[in-house]
Formats: sequence, C-alpha cells, structure tokens
Amino acid sequence: MSDAIHLKLFATLAKFAPPDAACYPVTPGTTVRAVLEKLGVPVSQAKLIFVDNVRKALDTPLNGGERVGVFPPVGGG
Repeated sequence: MSDAIHLKLFATLAKFAPPDAACYPVTPGTTVRAVLEKLGVPVSQAKLIFVDNVRKALDTPLNGGERVGVFPPVGGG
C-alpha cells in the first residue's frame, strides 16, 4: 500500500494545493483534518470531503492510496 494520497482541493481551496498533490505523502493514520491543517486550509471551509468517492468526515484516518477530494461551501442563487 502506498504512503501517499491523491489530493484534490476544489474551487476556492485550490490555492492551498501543494505541488505534489497527485502523490501527497501521509503517515498511515493521519486524518483528513491533519492534512488540511498542515497545508493551511481553514478547516471551517472544508464542507464536503470525499475519500475514494464516498463522503467522509474531517476525522477520517488515511492509510495511503486513497483519493481525497475537498470542496468549500457552495453558494447559489
């Protein structure tokens, strides 16, 4: 199993994406929250989190090999 995740930050969060987002290293057991905090992403802006296309919580642990997508709040009219 890989010790890296494929991280995708969408919309206004994209500016926080690291250059190595396609193969972002993680220590097994690291949570989504810890990854976002390390990158400086305001966790209050992480409203939708998907791990391997399934909606998850900020405190979901990662083991490596996952695809993680994070979306900010969405507004509409």
